[in-house]
Amino acid sequence: MKTFHIRRPNQNIRQELINRINCLAKPKGSLGTLEELALQIGLIQQTLAPQLRNPHNIIFAADHGIANEGVSFSPKEVTWQVINNFLGGGAGINFLCRQHGFKLVLVDGGIDFDFPEGIDVLDRKIRKGTRNYLHEPALTKEEMEQAIAAGAEVVNDCHTGGCNIISFGEMGVANTSTSSMWMTFFTGIDLKECVGAGSGLDTDGIRHKYNVLKEAKDHYTGSGTAEDIITYFGGLEMLMAVGGMLKAAELGMIIIVDGFIMTNCLLAASKFHPEVLDYSIFGHCGDESGHARLLNHMGAKPLLHLGLRLGEGSGAVCSYPIIESAVRMLCEMHTFEQAAVTKYF
Repeated sequence: MKTFHIRRPNQNIRQELINRINCLAKPKGSLGTLEELALQIGLIQQTLAPQLRNPHNIIFAADHGIANEGVSFSPKEVTWQVINNFLGGGAGINFLCRQHGFKLVLVDGGIDFDFPEGIDVLDRKIRKGTRNYLHEPALTKEEMEQAIAAGAEVVNDCHTGGCNIISFGEMGVANTSTSSMWMTFFTGIDLKECVGAGSGLDTDGIRHKYNVLKEAKDHYTGSGTAEDIITYFGGLEMLMAVGGMLKAAELGMIIIVDGFIMTNCLLAASKFHPEVLDYSIFGHCGDESGHARLLNHMGAKPLLHLGLRLGEGSGAVCSYPIIESAVRMLCEMHTFEQAAVTKYF
C-alpha cells in the first residue's frame, strides 16, 4: 500500500494562537466554534494569519457489485447519468460550487460505462465496478492499492494548482451499503444501526438491504485488518477518497468532510494514519441513518445540521462560509489594543 508521511501539526504555536484569539475585541469565547476552527486552521498552517486558497471539491465515482442485490432504490445506470448531469452543470453540487467558489473535479474510478473521449472527467478507471461482496471479495489487494494511489495523485495535482482546502464527494449506486459495512467493522456498532435508506428505500427496502448486508457480513472470513476490510468490501470511489484524504493531510491541506460515506472514508483513513483527523473539519451531520452515530463514535463536532443526504460533497461545500468566517475573524478583527477598547476580562 502507498506510503504516506503525515505528522500532527506542530503544537509550538498553539499558545500564541490562543492568545491572539483571546485578545480580539470581543468577550472571551464569544465566537464559539469560529474560535475552535481558527485555532485548528492556524495549527494546520502554522500561522496567526491563515489563508484559504483555491478550494476544490473532488467527486470520485464508481459502481458497486452489491447493487445487483437490489440494495439501492436507484438502478446502477444512475451513476453515469448523474455524472452527465454534473458535466451539464445542473446538479446540486454544481450550484453550491459556483456559489462558494469551488472548482469541481470529476473522477471516473470505476463506472460500468464507457464515456466518450474529450469530456471533462478524469479517467482513473481501475475496473468497471467492484465484484459482488455477497459472494466474493469486491477487489484484489492490487486493485485496492491502485485506487488509493489514484486518489492521492488527483489531490496532489489540485495542491500543485494552488489548492490548500479540499472536500470530497462521491457518486456510486449502493455506496451507502459499502459504507455501512465499513462502519460496522471499524466501530463495532451493530449493523442494524449502520443501515439506512440510502437514495430512498422504504421500510421493506431497508429490511432487504440489511438482510443482504448481514449475509455478506456472515460470509466474511478475512483477517479483520483495516486493509483487508476496505479491500473485501470495496468501493473504488471510496478508496480513492481515502487516498485523497491521506495525501491532503500529508500536504498540510485542510480537509472538509462531507456526509455518511465520506465520514466512513475518513474513519478508514484514520485506521492507517490517525493524524489525518487533525486536518479534518466535519462539515455537517447528514440525514442518512448511522451518520450521527458514526460522528458520535469519532467524537466529531459537525458544523451544520441541515437534514442533507445528497452526498457529492454538498454538505462540506455548504459549510465553507463558516470556515471562511473563522479565518476572517483571526485575520481581520482588531485586538483590544488596536480598537482602543479596554480589555474587560
